[in-house]
Amino acid sequence: MDDPLLLFHSLLRWLVLLGVGGAGLVALRGYLRRAPIIVWERTLSIVAVVLCHVQLFLGLIMYATRLKSYVSESTRSGQTSLSDSVVRYWRFEHIGMMVIAIALVTIGRAVSKRARTEPGKQLRVAIFYLLGLAVMLYAIPWPGTAMGQGRGWF
Repeated sequence: MDDPLLLFHSLLRWLVLLGVGGAGLVALRGYLRRAPIIVWERTLSIVAVVLCHVQLFLGLIMYATRLKSYVSESTRSGQTSLSDSVVRYWRFEHIGMMVIAIALVTIGRAVSKRARTEPGKQLRVAIFYLLGLAVMLYAIPWPGTAMGQGRGWF
């Protein structure tokens, strides 16, 4: 991998998935057990949000720097952005779905702070974080798929 920003973005993906998934599952477990929120659980949900925003920032930088090359390549080859699924994925779908996923995580953190009871806080974190995680898992270009061809696990 020649691009250090892409390498860091790919490595950070694992921390984001672990953070969001861990925080969502811990909150779900706390809700089901009616257990009080412990400091490390709250910290994990905050760290997950921060990791998501760092990942989004890196992704937006990469998107902005590569957008001109995507547009010129697709125009030069005669492809329109919507006719080639790979070009459409990278120009619209990946970034759009990741923004939605990170918005879900951010909204989950915000609405959990407004909840009056601890189980209410845990339920909101669990729902929004796990929904965000599902969107992330769907939108990641995994190796072996058409979008992840030539990409490794890191």
